[in-house]
Amino acid sequence: MTQHPPTAPLDRPVVGSYPTYEGAQRAVDFLSDSKFPVERTAIIGSDLRMVETVLGRLTRGRAALAGAGSGAWFGLLIGLLLSLFAAGNHHVLVLMISGLFYGAIFGALFGFAGHAFTGGRRDFASRSQIVAARYDVVAEADVAEEAKNMLIKLGWRES
Repeated sequence: MTQHPPTAPLDRPVVGSYPTYEGAQRAVDFLSDSKFPVERTAIIGSDLRMVETVLGRLTRGRAALAGAGSGAWFGLLIGLLLSLFAAGNHHVLVLMISGLFYGAIFGALFGFAGHAFTGGRRDFASRSQIVAARYDVVAEADVAEEAKNMLIKLGWRES
């Protein structure tokens, strides 16, 4: 396989523009299926914005419950590690259940306290993501025309 020197994605001509990332991904997949050298392409998101989706109200009880859940997983991991490295005849199941129990207790306490110390400044749970208004597929200049023609064929197929 021939190695080509990398070109900065912003210096490459746009061969296709799509409103969703899935559309740009489908275009590159089509190029790949058509034996096009996709290692010479890139997908560039433009006009980025952060979208924070509010999932619901966060109360001290919910914070404690979330802390208990993550603490239980951590405690289970600690119990498993203890069962592997503990000397003596400790029963594996007892160590794992003890770790799960104590992890949940301490996780709930830390979750409750952590939320209580915020003083009500952030009483909601949310999920953040970065989205783009447009996704451009770009290719190196010497193969850009070929890629553009192939993507025109993809457009004909999807019409």
